[in-house]
Amino acid sequence: MLSARAAATATAAAASPLWKRGEGGSSGSGSGCTSCREVRRRAAAVRVRAAAPRRVEAVAMESAAETEKEEEVAAAGGGVEDMATEEVPVTPWAFSVASGYTLLRDPHHNKGLAFSEKERDAHYLRGLLPPAVVSQDLQVKKIMHNLRQYSVPLQRYMAMMDLQERNERLFYKLLIDNVEELLPVVYTPTVGEACQKYGSIFRQPQGLYVSLKDKGKVLDVLRNWPERNIQVIVVTDGERILGLGDLGCQGMGIPVGKLSLYTALGGVRPSACLPITIDVGTNNEQLLNDEFYIGLRQRRATGKEYHELMEEFMSAVKQIYGEKVLIQFEDFANHNAFDLLAKYSKSHLVFNDDIQGTASVVLAGLLSSLKVVGGTLAEHTYLFLGAGEAGTGIAELIALEISKQTKAPIEECRKKVWLLDSKGLIVNSRKESLQAFKKPWAHEHEPVTTLLDAVQSIKPTVLIGTSGVGKTFTKEVIEAMASFNERPVIFSLSNPTSHSECTAEEAYNWSQGRAVFASGSPFDPVEYNGKIHVPGQSNNAYIFPGFGLGVVISGAVRVHEDMLLAASETLADQATQENFEKGSIFPPFTNIRKISARIAASVAAKAYELGLATRLPQPRDLEKYAESCMYTPVYRSYR
Repeated sequence: MLSARAAATATAAAASPLWKRGEGGSSGSGSGCTSCREVRRRAAAVRVRAAAPRRVEAVAMESAAETEKEEEVAAAGGGVEDMATEEVPVTPWAFSVASGYTLLRDPHHNKGLAFSEKERDAHYLRGLLPPAVVSQDLQVKKIMHNLRQYSVPLQRYMAMMDLQERNERLFYKLLIDNVEELLPVVYTPTVGEACQKYGSIFRQPQGLYVSLKDKGKVLDVLRNWPERNIQVIVVTDGERILGLGDLGCQGMGIPVGKLSLYTALGGVRPSACLPITIDVGTNNEQLLNDEFYIGLRQRRATGKEYHELMEEFMSAVKQIYGEKVLIQFEDFANHNAFDLLAKYSKSHLVFNDDIQGTASVVLAGLLSSLKVVGGTLAEHTYLFLGAGEAGTGIAELIALEISKQTKAPIEECRKKVWLLDSKGLIVNSRKESLQAFKKPWAHEHEPVTTLLDAVQSIKPTVLIGTSGVGKTFTKEVIEAMASFNERPVIFSLSNPTSHSECTAEEAYNWSQGRAVFASGSPFDPVEYNGKIHVPGQSNNAYIFPGFGLGVVISGAVRVHEDMLLAASETLADQATQENFEKGSIFPPFTNIRKISARIAASVAAKAYELGLATRLPQPRDLEKYAESCMYTPVYRSYR
């Protein structure tokens, strides 16, 4: 995309009467103009302009350390999509894109059969397409028809990824218009299988790969990415992909999937998103012996070697993209996830979706469930199966919200929350042997080794599963919960579906239809005693796209826990009585872009309140501003 200055220069140059043929062309023949047209016709690049002159209003992003002032203006549309605090007059809006056959291979500008007759003539497409001209809506209809012919979810995933590489706007239009049907295809649970088989289905790179081979050259690797105005990075080292373990370099499917949702659900421009995989090897023997594995064939690096590469990576990101790029850590193993978040939260704009995003959406579900079961957050007792990133992250956010509501010290609020790991209930007698992130949850209690014993002893009102182990919420456990709770709250959050602690059907049947249930992966509605129960999905996609949008539009420089609480409270407010009557404590995904805009507004407002926002002055109506900033995938008319 051209900057305003570059566009003006290029337009002036193209119209200049001083143009001459290369060898001192003849005078007075007019052949110079003819040759100019011929050269321009044959050139690979042409000017593509918006159909009607207009002002391009853009979120003007601060230039990063290595970004020229011209590139900052070139980000017109810049922060997210269309509207902004700063207006750049460009009449008409000019792009530099390929023409003819090459244009049809450019996913950012290709429209397929939707190119109009005039566009086909202007951009040398005549004959390269069948004569039919169709609308984008008809294209969506046809692709959905084709996708529904596939019986294997992985085939749908591959078809969607192919579409993304072929026609970017059509991909996002398809996903936005059919979000409830396609979300499980581009993200969990299908993305888990895609990561497991990523080497076999790999066709074209969709992000950046930073490996140990690049140590000392990470800055150069980042420079190879064609975009400079990056606003959101999702990075993984592939050590703990969903509940599937170490998938090494093949974990790239997770950053790609997450960023697709940042755009489709949160409205962040696709060109402002960068998926990255840090490849330090893998301890997965099956992958190391797989001839199709695409990563380093070595055991996973640890200790000094690992942290030096991460330090170089984080420094390079800040040097190239500036301090306002949101870096989302994704699917790092516990022993690195907490350390990385603690280390870089003081110097970078970082967010861990497994710890903070999961916590925020689950807290929203709990706040929403109170409208069904009654009471306040502080009046309930919480028991977790699983004490890793997700479990301790959720527990901490619950305690923070209780502390905020009751004004009690956080240490007192933590006593309402109990965690059980693979060795049993976390109690004071185990404190010396516990990892640091588990120690705040060690309470005074006799040792308990099984979940059923813990349920019977503690008598929680809320049972939350983050263990990554399927079928651990047994019939006995759920019946015990139902025996002393009129409406037991049961969250089975582990992904993918095969790792869920229990199914929706099991939760409803074993609690006689009384459970308030939510899961990490989607489940079909369940009928019990003639009533249809629609299980809620505690999906991080409710939170992170809107959270990221809020960070971007406010120009926040750090993530604060109060911003997460604001996101949770806003999401909880979106569930209606109609949702509760169906058994769901979350709103439907059909409204997700509206929900994301509201979450973005709440997060941005909190950033301004905390003095962390840099985009000044603060917009008067943050929700409308967030909506105006959201990327829309409708085709543009070229001329």
